[in-house]
Amino acid sequence: MKFLSREIDLSRPKVMGVLNVTPDSFSDGGKFNSLDLAIKQAEQMAACGAAFIDIGGESTRPGAVEVSLDEELDRVCPVVEKISKNLDVVVSVDTSSPELMQESVALGAGLINDVRALQRDGAQSVALSLGVPVCIMHMQGSPEMMQNNPLYCSVVDSVIDFLTGRADQLVKAGFDPDKIIVDPGFGFGKTLEHNLQLLNKIEELATAKLAGNKYPVLVGVSRKSMIGEILGKPINERVIGSVAAATIAAYKGASILRVHDVKETVDALSVVQALLEG
Repeated sequence: MKFLSREIDLSRPKVMGVLNVTPDSFSDGGKFNSLDLAIKQAEQMAACGAAFIDIGGESTRPGAVEVSLDEELDRVCPVVEKISKNLDVVVSVDTSSPELMQESVALGAGLINDVRALQRDGAQSVALSLGVPVCIMHMQGSPEMMQNNPLYCSVVDSVIDFLTGRADQLVKAGFDPDKIIVDPGFGFGKTLEHNLQLLNKIEELATAKLAGNKYPVLVGVSRKSMIGEILGKPINERVIGSVAAATIAAYKGASILRVHDVKETVDALSVVQALLEG
């Protein structure tokens, strides 16, 4: 898949490093919310093998509230510009704001990663005009309310149905199907049981023909509450559990693993790839 000037082969699973330039993200809020700290972390993740750096200026943890557009722009744009100019990675921008999508791509971002699946006013038309790949995610509800008793008849069917319908809408609107990535949205309006069912069935999403096409699957489970519930451990002790879940997802067909712990996940994916090729 082509991301502006960079081509990434997604036939083998790749790692996306998480870079939250926020004060309140669930795992690393406040750790990288200055330009120097953010760039240093991005450099380290790139050196460890990240193919993507996903920059977010708005926390979407459960209970999070939206930030102002100006604040999101101020947090994200300088980091996008610096990383795009200095590191050989694809810069992904984790945003639902059409204004930030436009500014970020102008500064060198090659992927729009939207937890709201381009459903905010103006987001779809702006993303279409920019021509870069997009990642659309399933979320039940909104970040403020999504974990208030989420219910499904079948979470796997619901996620596939939503992503099928949304991908179909985008293709009909003019999006290149070769520039669409899908994300089942672990932890976004899902209980532990829902998350485990999704992880166990990643291959169904990876092989499903959504809108007549198969799309790469992005999985983000790193350090999330599902890992904490399984292990009974706090956020800073969830590395091994997160890598285990990422390994399972990759073996079941996920193309991009969105993680905080890049080095450990890259090593694990080398084992997965050797097994798949062997």
